[in-house]
Amino acid sequence: MKILKYIFLLLILSFVSFSVFIATQKGTFKVEKSKLIKTTRANAFGYVNDFQNWEDFMVFIDGEKSVQSRFSKKSISQNAQYSWIGTENSGWVETNSFQENSRIDQKMNIEGSEFKMTWVFKDTLGGTKVTLKSEGEMSFSYKIYNALNGGAGKIIGNLFEKSLVNLDKNLDYEINTYKINIKGLVQKKGTPYLKQTFTCKINTVLKNSKIVFPKLIAFCNQNQIERNGKPFIIYHTYDTKNGLTKISLCVPIKQAIMTSDGSDILADELAPFKAIKTTLYGDYSHIKEALKKTNAYINQKIITKDSDFSHLEVFSIGKSESKYPSQWKTEIYFPIRSKKTSPKVEVKTEDTNPIESEINPTTI
Repeated sequence: MKILKYIFLLLILSFVSFSVFIATQKGTFKVEKSKLIKTTRANAFGYVNDFQNWEDFMVFIDGEKSVQSRFSKKSISQNAQYSWIGTENSGWVETNSFQENSRIDQKMNIEGSEFKMTWVFKDTLGGTKVTLKSEGEMSFSYKIYNALNGGAGKIIGNLFEKSLVNLDKNLDYEINTYKINIKGLVQKKGTPYLKQTFTCKINTVLKNSKIVFPKLIAFCNQNQIERNGKPFIIYHTYDTKNGLTKISLCVPIKQAIMTSDGSDILADELAPFKAIKTTLYGDYSHIKEALKKTNAYINQKIITKDSDFSHLEVFSIGKSESKYPSQWKTEIYFPIRSKKTSPKVEVKTEDTNPIESEINPTTI
């Protein structure tokens, strides 16, 4: 009986001693890890800056098979939020600020431990150097976990290293797997649509579309307006010298409508037109190459562009259909003017494709 008392007292003393030891341990930590990511700085920044991608590379979440993810209305840029609840851990992260293609400052909380996290992106030979830094204070329970598993530097450092390895693997395949197919001359059908029109930098078009398209779709849902296809962008002007473009972000609708005066959402109608069509299979970051190849094709064939607008892009398969960039599909249409001397071409209507009719397609 006395032996049991001594054992019990010894256990209590051990627990108290361990608790005192944990309580007196330094609660702050700093961790920094870097890795060469084999892609451009813009690609790496854009991928990390969108919380929709975090399940695919962040190890905090990677081991969770039954994780429940929640996103704020916007998953990118300042004030974007992401939270998760899983069997192994739960937490949340919020983007406080960012510098385009250079830096992202965030605040993260995992199981009650809150800390700062900073991503830094720098051009380097062979790709982009991505550095992940973190500093903060640990909760008492997290200090116990760290004490039993080698310390915060080892635990968080290993998580960062694994996350950066995952990031490199995902970007190397998902971003760099793409194909450009120039189909040739097609007849693009018209449609009524809703739009927002403005001028912006060319490199911010995708970011603006992620904000405006959901707004246009929400407008349709709220007003019971039936949509008629995938969102598209009309590039009215495309000034590569100054990096500026005037665009209309559009959602096609079944029937033409009138919008109220003063509304920032307007109604318009796209007339049918002949166009040179190119399809980009893969991440949107390759759009410049697709445009360049299409322009080279147009010049080679001595085709005259129509001056109504620069070109039109349709997001046939995007993030709402697949979270994997390698599976995305963007259709590009350059309006052209028919030559008076050119022979008549029979237009064949394809019943299987309600979007366009094909005219002497050419693939290269």
